[in-house]
Amino acid sequence: MFGKRPLPVYLFTGFLDSGKTSFIRQTMDEGQFRDGLTTLMIVCEEGEESIDIMRLDANKFVTRKIDDEDSVTEELFEEYEKEVRPNRVIIEANGMWDINELLDALPDNWELAEVITPIDSTTFEMYLSNMKMMMTNQYLYSDLVVFNRCTDKYDRAMFKRMVRAVNKRTQVLYETPDGQVEDNVPEELPYDINADVIEIGDEDYGIFYIDTFENLEHYLNKTVRFKAKAAHPKDVKKDNVFVVARPAMTCCAEDIALVGFPCEYPKQAGLKEGVWLDVTAKVQAIMNRQTNEPSPFMIAQKIETTSAPEDEVAYFM
Repeated sequence: MFGKRPLPVYLFTGFLDSGKTSFIRQTMDEGQFRDGLTTLMIVCEEGEESIDIMRLDANKFVTRKIDDEDSVTEELFEEYEKEVRPNRVIIEANGMWDINELLDALPDNWELAEVITPIDSTTFEMYLSNMKMMMTNQYLYSDLVVFNRCTDKYDRAMFKRMVRAVNKRTQVLYETPDGQVEDNVPEELPYDINADVIEIGDEDYGIFYIDTFENLEHYLNKTVRFKAKAAHPKDVKKDNVFVVARPAMTCCAEDIALVGFPCEYPKQAGLKEGVWLDVTAKVQAIMNRQTNEPSPFMIAQKIETTSAPEDEVAYFM
């Protein structure tokens, strides 16, 4: 017996009034849904913006509304599919609901095609300060993050770092109040990237970590110096390779993980797990088998044990 036909799902995440509905409506006005196909639009929250009936009809949108998080079930989605028989699904998620529960409820034939997260630049830092885990969950699975209402007064480089610290693969765009879109925001680094030895301050490790992944070509064959802990993960098979890393807070105090770099060092076996090191190394590239993209790899030139930094946790602000 043949299975059900695959159904592409376009998921919009973000808090109330972050711009999800406006993004969908703009896409409609650009004609991207006027292909004669039926779209099932599942709305999990209603903000100040709405889509009028004429737009919905012109684009063959059929809407269903879910008011209660407990109502999000696979059975409900299957019922919607049976009623509407759509060619694709758009889900406008509720930013206060558990995104993982929603994803788990998708039927097997509902295939996640794209996750888009509009973010209101005027409230982003407030949410980071007061609801960090809930905020970062909005873009945990995103393919595209759009900071709207974004003017020059906002630290767009920091915005991007905060997103990439949680989700390295997402694309980040900035939309100004007049609708102009930018994607290339230069980073003002707190260290001299052209120095003979690039000295990374203890408080700048998070920025350094993100920038090496973002702009690896700027660091290749350069010498860097920074503090990090020794780590010996079981999945690192080479005898002369270990990991130099710092604990970093990506979501909240309960979500601290080591972030760092594989490092070639012949004497790595003699370094105790968790000991703090003063690392001087040359930056090279290695192919990451998970992302199939080049990632930074350190070739140690000098390693010495040292004291822990005043604040051991790295941040991306």
